[in-house]
Amino acid sequence: MKTMRALSLIAAIAFAAAPVFAQRQEPLPADLEDVGIDEHLGDNVPLDASFTDETGRRVTLAEYFESGRPVILNLGYFSCPMLCGLVTNGMLEGLEGLAWTPGDKFAVITLSIDPLESHTLAKLKKQNYIKEFGRPAAATGWHFLTGAEPQIKRVTEAVGFNYAWNDDRQEYAHAAALFVLTPEGKISRYLYGIEHSPKDLRLALLEASEGKMGSAFDKILLYCFYYDSAKGRYAPAAMNMMRGGGFLTILVLGVGILVMKRRESRRADPAA
Repeated sequence: MKTMRALSLIAAIAFAAAPVFAQRQEPLPADLEDVGIDEHLGDNVPLDASFTDETGRRVTLAEYFESGRPVILNLGYFSCPMLCGLVTNGMLEGLEGLAWTPGDKFAVITLSIDPLESHTLAKLKKQNYIKEFGRPAAATGWHFLTGAEPQIKRVTEAVGFNYAWNDDRQEYAHAAALFVLTPEGKISRYLYGIEHSPKDLRLALLEASEGKMGSAFDKILLYCFYYDSAKGRYAPAAMNMMRGGGFLTILVLGVGILVMKRRESRRADPAA
């Protein structure tokens, strides 16, 4: 994991400023200037888009939203020489720090943008990642999909993920990001880069679920943080933290006064 973090740091510096090729940093050709991400917050992904899962079964995206749980969408391709692996590995490191497991309170979809990749390769990638994750139960909630280009394009265009194939390098140019979707399939949050802290993943999932998942403390936590798009992470909302702190103070004082009154009433009542 130390090696992975070191690689992630190096890649983050190299990839943060612009979309990149997956093998080494260099200026993009003119025909690839549009590669990147256009945010479509609040838009819907096409839930009727059809793909093949890692078992070879035909599925639609709607199947992964039927449980009423938010979904993390991870776009890339399985034979990518570098960047896609860094994005997925970065997501995995963040997931390892969560008490929640895919299939429990949320789902993860890793979708290949390469129409030539097969479900056999998707199955192999899933096996490797579930093994690395160390939580076998995650297999029920982390899905690896492949599909035809028209169906892939429906999803990538919906979330604003613009990519291109380069014949000379024989690879795709694309940006690094995760897409957090609501239980209804709306785009709730874009998480950029290749490193995603457990806190950011947790808050993004809470935000996508509109506070319906998690504990009362999680709801307070979500209230006290906001997504700073300039920094690409969740940051404290000072005013909300003050309000939240004030509310908690009043709550504690109220409980204390109630306890004291009950004690006094018991002392005043001989039968108590």
